[in-house]
Parts: sequence; structure tokens; C-alpha cells
Amino acid sequence: MSLTLENVEEERRAEPALVDERIALTWSELDPILNRAANALSMAVDGERRAAVFSSNCAEAVIVYTAGLEGAVSTVPVSYHLTAGELAYILRDSRASVLFVGPKTLSVGLEAAREAGIGTVIGWRCPTTEGVADWEEWLAAAPDVAPPAEAQPMPHLHYTSGTTGTPKATETPPQYFPRVNTVQELAAVLKERRTPSPGLIVGPLYHTGPLGTARNLFAGSAVIVSEHFDAEDTLAKIERYRIAGAVMVPTHFQRMLSLPAEIRAKYDISSMQRLAHTGAACPRDVKRSMIEWFGPVLVEAYGGTEAGSTTFITSPEWLERPGSVGRALPPFEIVIVGDDGKPLGPEEEGQVYFRDTTGRGIIYEGDPDKTAAAHIEPGTFTLGEIGYVDREGYLFITDRASDMIVSGGVNIYPAEAEHVLLRHPEVADVAVLGVPNAEMGEEAKALVIPADPASPPSAEELDAFCRVELAGLKCPRSYDFVDDIGRTVMGKVNKKALRQKYWPSDRTIGG
Repeated sequence: MSLTLENVEEERRAEPALVDERIALTWSELDPILNRAANALSMAVDGERRAAVFSSNCAEAVIVYTAGLEGAVSTVPVSYHLTAGELAYILRDSRASVLFVGPKTLSVGLEAAREAGIGTVIGWRCPTTEGVADWEEWLAAAPDVAPPAEAQPMPHLHYTSGTTGTPKATETPPQYFPRVNTVQELAAVLKERRTPSPGLIVGPLYHTGPLGTARNLFAGSAVIVSEHFDAEDTLAKIERYRIAGAVMVPTHFQRMLSLPAEIRAKYDISSMQRLAHTGAACPRDVKRSMIEWFGPVLVEAYGGTEAGSTTFITSPEWLERPGSVGRALPPFEIVIVGDDGKPLGPEEEGQVYFRDTTGRGIIYEGDPDKTAAAHIEPGTFTLGEIGYVDREGYLFITDRASDMIVSGGVNIYPAEAEHVLLRHPEVADVAVLGVPNAEMGEEAKALVIPADPASPPSAEELDAFCRVELAGLKCPRSYDFVDDIGRTVMGKVNKKALRQKYWPSDRTIGG
């Protein structure tokens, strides 16, 4: 019996455990599959014991992530939007020895695996392809006995880009993945922390929020998986499966609220007990409308991949303090710092830092310089935003100190697109910045100085050039041709000043 099944009460074991558009498994049916997957995965990895998952949402991906927990293997969630070159970099940097792909990511994944020197590629629902092991055959070859419960569990390894444009690795922080000595202990701790069941996954599993819902499977909570988000389909699944918990981003809310009133009224959403949102600032009118519709079940978590949730706020608290992202969660304390590096008092705006009382702070694997740059002192780090706390300790985010763009809950780092576009022979200089987008909060715009002002390249040409090296979501959605971007003699560009003309107020971030 797997540790996952041990976390499920006996009377629930005939109930659905894992469901997607193609697969529906009860807990009893899932048990031998998880055992085989954990054993096969443990035997397949070497060295760092890492396996990368490059696939759209599906039951098989959730099984791999859970098997990694059971088999003491570190899984690496990778965006399925990436190009082969971007994926190959992550495979090499993470020292993954196994890659999982689906039918939609097979060709790019195989190309990247060959470039990175990965010999084990496993595909589900893929056509017979040289160099790719069939998922069903791979599982069938492994024993279905429970893997050793005394092994040391390994956190996921996530990748987040930075100002250099190179993705940086960070392990799942202790808040989400407790540092315990055995897989048995991990199962026990996660069971205590599991969120309401069943949980619905609508966001991509390479994001920490949806991945957290997937981890709940190991804790004994049923999981329903959507391959892609669809507003009405989401409401239908909430009603059909009596969904009790989900994690969404504000764009999901906006799309559901945009449905005709008669469509929204068709579905019973009363089963929802905890609807968490994260990833981007939520417009106040959107959040208020969601609370009016779903009831006071919305909770908001603010934080980052490398830190976990640093603040938290419930619906009643937010209705009393609209716009707040909540008070600090243990082990964090909020510290607002002024331009002079000194702490500020309540209601004073400055850069937002968090003091980790455990002393850990945040860690970028293999990059001590970036790790140090995020800290103002040991254990006290910033996620790159500006804000203030009120006299009761509630945090309000007002701006962003970094150039990062958040579009539909996805972090976009302008440096990545800038570095590519600067290699175009008809581009003399470029600055990429965030501008308003009604549905996504923000979108990326490129301000381009053409090498020949009389004959600038077309936006279509620049977009195609950018997409050769970068995933489409990282590329600008619009291009403006300008004479100057205000670059100083020291090479700096004031992005906030450039953004200001596009925003209706002093606030230059979405939400």
C-alpha cells in the first residue's frame, strides 16, 4: 500500500481520487500505479535524482509529481511553452536525468533532451518514437510494492527568471515542502495541512499554486485536473465534482465574471469552501464581485516561488481593508525600508522586505550573487515590490521596484526579450516594459530604436525573431518605434518613467 493510500480513510477508497478529461481513477485503482511510478522513477534517475516534467496538465503529470514524493525524487516542473533551447538549458542546469513529455510536447522535448544529453525520455499517449519510452510499458515493468518509506524526501526544483534573463533554480521552500527526514514523515505532515477535498487544478502545474493542489493528492485529497482553463467548464466541474478547493489567478476570475449572467446562474458553486488566489494583483471590483458571487470563501496569498506565501488575507478581512494582501504569515515579519536603507513606520511607503525568523531567507541554487542581492541582511529578503503596512500590520502593495511584468499570473522578465531583440540587425536599442491590459493586468510592450529610422523592421518580423528563442508568453505583445529610451551614460534605463505615460495613474503595475 502506498503512503498516499494510507492517508485515505478506508470508507473513501472506492471514491474518485484523480480525474482528468481522459482518466478517472479511484484511490484503490491509483494505489498500484503510484507504487509502480515511484519505483520506476527511483530506478531511472541518477546523480541528483531529478526528473523534469514537460507537459500540459494531465493525470499522468500529477502521478509523476506524487511518485516523486513517494520515491524520494526531485521533480522539475517546466513550462510547456518553452522552446527547445530554453528547455535544454533547464535540463542541463538542473542535472535532470529523466524527462517526461506528452503528445503536444514530444518533439520539442526530444530535441531538448538530445541537446542536453538526457537518455531517458518517457512519453504518455505519444506515437511510437525512437528514443522515447512508452509510459504504460515503463510503468508495467516496475514492481507495484510500496517504495521505502524511510528515504529522504526531495523538494521540487523550480525555475524563475531574473534580471540577467537566465532562469534561476530554487527549491520548494520549507513552508510548502517541510524539511523532514523521511517520506513517511512528509506524508504525515502534509495530511495535517491538506486543503479541502476535492481540489480543482485549472492553472498550469509548473506554477507553485496548482502544483500545491497536486501535492494534496499525496496527503489524501482528491484532485480534478483541467488541461486548460475554460470559464464555463470550470463552473461545470465545480458543480459536478462538488469541488471544495481551488487556486486561481485574477484573470480566471475575470473570465468567469465575463460569462453571461444566465450561464453563471446555471451552476451550483456552493460546495466551494476555499478559493485561493495568488500570482498577481486582483482589481478591487473583480475581487468584490467574486466574494459577492462565491461568498466569503476567497483567500489571498502573496509571496513568491522562492519564498512561499509571505502574507495571507481572508474575505472578511479584505472587505474591511480593500486592496490589502494581508498580514505576515509565520515565520515571516514585514519590514518596510526607505531609500536610505532604514526601516519605516506604519503608513510609510518603501520597499517591502520580509524577515525570515528561521534565518533561511530565499535561496537561488548555484547563484550566491543573486541570493545575496535579494537580501538586505541575512534572512531578510525582498520580492521586488513597493508598499506600506497599516497600523494593524496589513500590507498594501503599491508599485514594483523590479522591472518584472505580471501578465495573467505569469511572471515576465523584460531582460529575456531585450537580450534577444538586441541581436536583431535592425534594432539599435530596446526597452521592454509592462503596460495595462484589461484582462491580463499587464502585458509586455517593446520600445524599439531602429538602426535605420527611415526603414524600421516590422512588428511582425521582430515578433517572429523573438519567438525563435523564447516562449511566446515571454515575447512583447506590441512594439512601438521610438527615437530614445532615456538610457544614461552608465547604460541605465528608468523603466518606471517610461511606463508612466501608458498608465492612468501614478501606479504602474496591474491590479
